Amino acid sequence: MDPLTRDIREIAPTAPEAAPLIAAHLTLMRASSPACSVHAMEPADLAEAGARFFAMFDAGEVVAMGALKRLSDGQGEVKSMHVRADRRGVGLADAVLRHLLDVAALEGMARVSLETGSQEVFRPARAFYLRHGFGFCPPFEGYAEDPNSVFMTLALSE
Repeated sequence: MDPLTRDIREIAPTAPEAAPLIAAHLTLMRASSPACSVHAMEPADLAEAGARFFAMFDAGEVVAMGALKRLSDGQGEVKSMHVRADRRGVGLADAVLRHLLDVAALEGMARVSLETGSQEVFRPARAFYLRHGFGFCPPFEGYAEDPNSVFMTLALSE
């Protein structure tokens, strides 16, 4: 996939073309954290929460995804960031995250936060978000302290 022609589209999280990647994401999350600490959302739950879901396509297949959920205070939460295992390491996650942050800024969100795991398997995710300017923060809307969770945030405007 040419990095200049990445095809990121907003689709419903319940769209059939998103199902394989969402299933892979949910399987990984459930295998990596205790059930009480898995905060990944099912497609119908993302839709019900009003999350905007973005998929990156290559040759008609979804190869990366991310969602942006508006919080009650007008800020945003990154949800469901995932890149297909065979497509990692070539900048697809960077492109999806930049897209989510651009959408958040266009929607007037001053801050975007996220929850990820504290386990070793999530170390690359934490490093990824740190590289993009996120910092650690306390739990935010709907979350509580959890030794299996790490909370991060990024101010989009000062």
